[in-house]
Amino acid sequence: GLVTGTVLGLYEDTRYKSEGKKPVLKSVDFIGLGSGAEIEKKLKYAEDVSTAVIFGKELVNSPANVLTPAVLAEEASKIASTYSDVFTATILDAKKCEELKMGSYLGVAAASANPPHFIHLCYKPSSGPVKTKLALVGKGLTFDSGGYNIKTGAGCSIELMKFDMGGSAAVLGAAKAIGQVKPPGVEVHFIVAACENMISGTGMRPGDVVTASNGKTIEVNNTDAEGRLTLADALVYACNQGVEKIIDLATLTGACVVALGPSIAGVFTPSDDLAKEVFTAAEASGEKLWRMPLEESYWDNMKSGVADMVNTGGRQGGAITAALFLKQFVDEKVQWMHIDMAGPVWNDKKRAATGFGIGTLVEWVLLNSSS
Repeated sequence: GLVTGTVLGLYEDTRYKSEGKKPVLKSVDFIGLGSGAEIEKKLKYAEDVSTAVIFGKELVNSPANVLTPAVLAEEASKIASTYSDVFTATILDAKKCEELKMGSYLGVAAASANPPHFIHLCYKPSSGPVKTKLALVGKGLTFDSGGYNIKTGAGCSIELMKFDMGGSAAVLGAAKAIGQVKPPGVEVHFIVAACENMISGTGMRPGDVVTASNGKTIEVNNTDAEGRLTLADALVYACNQGVEKIIDLATLTGACVVALGPSIAGVFTPSDDLAKEVFTAAEASGEKLWRMPLEESYWDNMKSGVADMVNTGGRQGGAITAALFLKQFVDEKVQWMHIDMAGPVWNDKKRAATGFGIGTLVEWVLLNSSS
């Protein structure tokens, strides 16, 4: 904690400032921590995770005219090439996604001049058997205008909607750390359906019906509930990788921020075992989570007259109905958790990203490894 706090506390993102960079502290000596291989290993781990958190922060801080879906895919590919002994990268273009029948994801992407990029990194240890297969799925909206249900009015924060890819930053940040740590006995799939939610003549309209890759149909009653539409196809894809456990992370609902405030993420899962694992990981990382109910009776609000479901169920219980929506795209045999991180992704006082989720994800992967 001391090392992580020092590294992250000293960091400031000045990439987009015209003034010269401030003096940089080159080294810090910690006295009294002891010595030897074990302490060196712990210090190295803290440095690896801190570096990954800074990487995630910089992704979220990057403006949408810089960090397009293509650039996010490039950043993911760099991780795979840097750690090519344990990583492979697959980047799917719109045509390939169409072949996979990802109509929900492509519906969101349809309005933007920046084409979608579906990102899949796979971590496999270079040696030894794999005992567990995991997937981390991150929402990757590099900008969210709201679409035809455009974000308007006080508090809509449209100017901050570059942070709507905070879930993908957590997933890719975790990938970067895992590439350094190289945990044995665990295979991890890092999945991001990257795109923009924009407005144009080719865009998705309120009332349109889209078909996800598992065949389920969705009446889009609000184009600003787009993140769940992209995650629907990403979750189906994750299940098709043969994984046993999935965590998805998303800046999904304002309702979760209203419920839990700016520093706590909401956790939704039908699995008590998975909840225990993730809360253990969060305690180790120092990140704040709170388990929320998956109230099945609220699904009545998500029924459509023309399709299998609508994509929003009204203001009441909005974070819960969003989670119930995602549940429709997860295989029942797979343990699944949804983390709504709309609050803690961003620090309003510092006007900067927090790097939330990365530490917890890395700890969770290690819990499931042979290390």
